[in-house]
Amino acid sequence: MTRLLVECTHVFNHPKLNSGIQRVVRNVINKLPPSTDGVECMPVILLNGQLYRVTRLAPLDTPVFNALATFGDRLERLAHRFWQWQQRLDAQCTSKLARRLLYVGYRATAFAAFSVPMRVFRRISRFQLLKRCTPLQHQPDDQLVLLDSSWHSDFFPHVEKLKREGVGLIAVIYDLIPLKHPHFYESRPAQVFSEWFDWICRTADGYMAISATVRDEVREELQRRIGTEQSEKRWFDYFHLGSELDLRSSDAAVDPALQRVFESAEPVFLMVSTIEPRKNHAYLLNAFERAWANGSKARLCIAGHVGWKCDELLARIRNHPQLNQRLFMFNNLSDTSLEHAYAHASSLVFPSVVEGFGLPLVEAMQRGLPAMGSDIPVFREIGGEFMAYFDLRDPRSLTELIITFERSGQFPASRDVRDWRWIDWRQASQQLVERSAHRVLKVPAALGSAIAADGGESAATLPLKPEYPMLRPAVSGSASHHW
Repeated sequence: MTRLLVECTHVFNHPKLNSGIQRVVRNVINKLPPSTDGVECMPVILLNGQLYRVTRLAPLDTPVFNALATFGDRLERLAHRFWQWQQRLDAQCTSKLARRLLYVGYRATAFAAFSVPMRVFRRISRFQLLKRCTPLQHQPDDQLVLLDSSWHSDFFPHVEKLKREGVGLIAVIYDLIPLKHPHFYESRPAQVFSEWFDWICRTADGYMAISATVRDEVREELQRRIGTEQSEKRWFDYFHLGSELDLRSSDAAVDPALQRVFESAEPVFLMVSTIEPRKNHAYLLNAFERAWANGSKARLCIAGHVGWKCDELLARIRNHPQLNQRLFMFNNLSDTSLEHAYAHASSLVFPSVVEGFGLPLVEAMQRGLPAMGSDIPVFREIGGEFMAYFDLRDPRSLTELIITFERSGQFPASRDVRDWRWIDWRQASQQLVERSAHRVLKVPAALGSAIAADGGESAATLPLKPEYPMLRPAVSGSASHHW
């Protein structure tokens, strides 16, 4: 039987992380169907040059082993960076002798600095490892789906070996923002992602994006990098994400300070995301300052972890005259508290410059909370006529939406969000599996007929057309705050 091996290495090694990609990986893996149309599906990790089948994604409660795992992961990342440096130098060498000397030097250094200590670490950590996964032997017809953030990983040579032995490779692409907008990131993360994408362009057989918008961007980028002839040998598709809050605890208490924000009768506009440049918090503040100057009593609640390149913005917020009066910021809310915020806010407001999906929009609208978003293609794809949109070139366009909603009580969207529906994580996982199987394994026509030839835009499998985001039944659930 052909198998889809869905990779989750980074989440396996860092189970406490809850940023957007980690949330997607965890939910897709937890809802992964055992099989679909005769194709077996299983979660896997690649560690130490070995393929493992995951039997338990959550870690064991052993602090010492968890600390060792953290140290080992840092050592492996450093070894991977050293390998990437050697690869770049090798590509620049024109002399066979120079390349040979470089290779010998690399192997000697890597053995002393990384191989020996990593072998010791692996022996120590093997106890916990084998309680969470079991060794797996690959087969020539296997398809490896790189679902996790594999640019953090060190298994590139191992994947290349699997490819040579007949394993197909599918890359899940969340966005191309570090490539197209590197100024939003620190230089090193953008460089790491770029190096990974160069590798994935050469190595992958197909690309599964998380939105039609990203799928089209990936196709265009490959055509630019490797040419139309080579890109046509690959396939491109996409699936949409679910949005239930899987880490919410019924025993956890809502943050008292957050509760007080919603005790007033004044409308509260909620912004949910990591605080970093592309999320465009400065634009948001400009729009609300203009609204307050025009007599608005609306409150702005910003929820999200502190990210990068945001010192100036944080200083502006912390010194703002409206702080804790009409402006509030929470940087470490639990998912239970975020559930409360989504349930009691008047509207979500999301002014991102660029996104691969925009999960907070789905999380909000799924529970009947109307959403205002920047007028970018992927938000149109997700929200259609059920969202209100504003112009990123002019903060006054958001100010007008805020004041109009506050004064009239009528949300300024063409259609009522209560009629909007979305898929859950089980359906999202099923879509990923079915579409991957169709693309690479030529599964029966009953499934294939439900997926359009142009990349899979079919209402029979998921609500992908922007004008039909309500085709699936509504599901209860909540949100992640790191997208």
